[in-house]
Amino acid sequence: MSKSGTLRSFAKYASLNVLGMIGLSCYILADTFFVSKGLGADGLTALNLAIPVYSFIHGSGLMIGMGGGIRYSIQNSQHRQTEANRTFTNAVCLAAAFAVVFVLAGVFLPGTISKVFGAEGDVYEMSKTYMQVILLFSPAFLMNNVLLCFVRNDGSPQLSMTAMLVGSLSNVILDWIFIFPLQMGIFGAVFATSLAPIISMLILSRHFLGRTNQIRLVACRLKGAQFTTILSGGIPSLITEVSSGIVIIVFNSILLNLAGNVGVAAYGVVANLSLVVIAIYTGLSQGIQPMISQSYGIGNERDIQVVFRYAMITMVVFSVVIYVGVLFGAPQITEIFNSGHDVILQEIAEQGLRLYFIAGPFAGFNIILSMYFTSTERPLPAHLISLLRGFFVIVPMAFLLSWIGGIPGVWCAFPVTELIVMLIALVLYVSKGQKLRFLGKGNQGLQGDKCNDQ
Repeated sequence: MSKSGTLRSFAKYASLNVLGMIGLSCYILADTFFVSKGLGADGLTALNLAIPVYSFIHGSGLMIGMGGGIRYSIQNSQHRQTEANRTFTNAVCLAAAFAVVFVLAGVFLPGTISKVFGAEGDVYEMSKTYMQVILLFSPAFLMNNVLLCFVRNDGSPQLSMTAMLVGSLSNVILDWIFIFPLQMGIFGAVFATSLAPIISMLILSRHFLGRTNQIRLVACRLKGAQFTTILSGGIPSLITEVSSGIVIIVFNSILLNLAGNVGVAAYGVVANLSLVVIAIYTGLSQGIQPMISQSYGIGNERDIQVVFRYAMITMVVFSVVIYVGVLFGAPQITEIFNSGHDVILQEIAEQGLRLYFIAGPFAGFNIILSMYFTSTERPLPAHLISLLRGFFVIVPMAFLLSWIGGIPGVWCAFPVTELIVMLIALVLYVSKGQKLRFLGKGNQGLQGDKCNDQ
């Protein structure tokens, strides 16, 4: 493919997936806005305590969908359609198995999970309700993510984006209807969110009824090796999502001790905007995944490097625009969610926004590089990057910097973590014998491993 053709394909896939992921992230952002307006600080605190459960469900769906989608795209590019459909069938079975676990947790454990996360009093009841409904609707969230990934890799990124955006728009509309006219409270907010993936799947059904569809459920033996391959390729996507939940849990605990419920509510503003910002980087990385996987499957090393360079340049531009907006718009952003005009909440959240989002370009680099590794069937460095930024650096850094600097230290933990991980990721990239071609020109490609079907 020519450079102009590669650029057009990149612009198409990246823009569609960034828009789609922004829309998908608005599930929780819409909840935050309407809950803050309708239920006040207690409602915002309850929502923030429940977000990690949503992140884990969403991340599990992405893990199965992205891992299976990468494998499907490589096999499809090599004209191995039978193996590709076996991958899809195994991915659907995995999603069903995960759904059973989440639904059982929704039936028996929502109260226990709420208490573990620190909910008490009125906040406990609202948090428990939110968690229970999200868990009971987990099959819809899981299957929606799987179908979105496979439809995107089957050559329909426009439909995938449309499904995500329509689902998100329905969530916004239903949020308002359920919380205000119908006065359904926190249940209305989570019920609106839970209906969104069902609406999204109805949109996606068009692909399976069309003539271009190549995705089929087939009769095949379910193999542990196939499950392992799917999960291995998707683990970075899971960790990227779950790390948001882990960070929220840790930060909530620290801020409860430092500033009480108002600190948690202030972090709710920062955390929910962070979901949207990370969604932009995730959308960009998911947009380049089909292109890189297809190029890898046919051995087109030059296109892999060109697409990778385009992604990094785009990420830097996004990061600059986002931070300038946050730097100068922090008061206005906070006021949107501060319906009670709490002065302390306003002050803490404004400071948090300006410090927390310094991490933008570092986080974007780590997410894209992790997807680059998984898309070329190199899961181990991708796993390391994801584990470092999601668990092994961010958690101790949050406790250390909060001990040193109090609340400002909490906000700085995220950018410091992403910077450290970015430096390690650069070492991993260079150690593979690669040159940082996204910063310059070059036609040489990766010294990639050859794709072997399992």
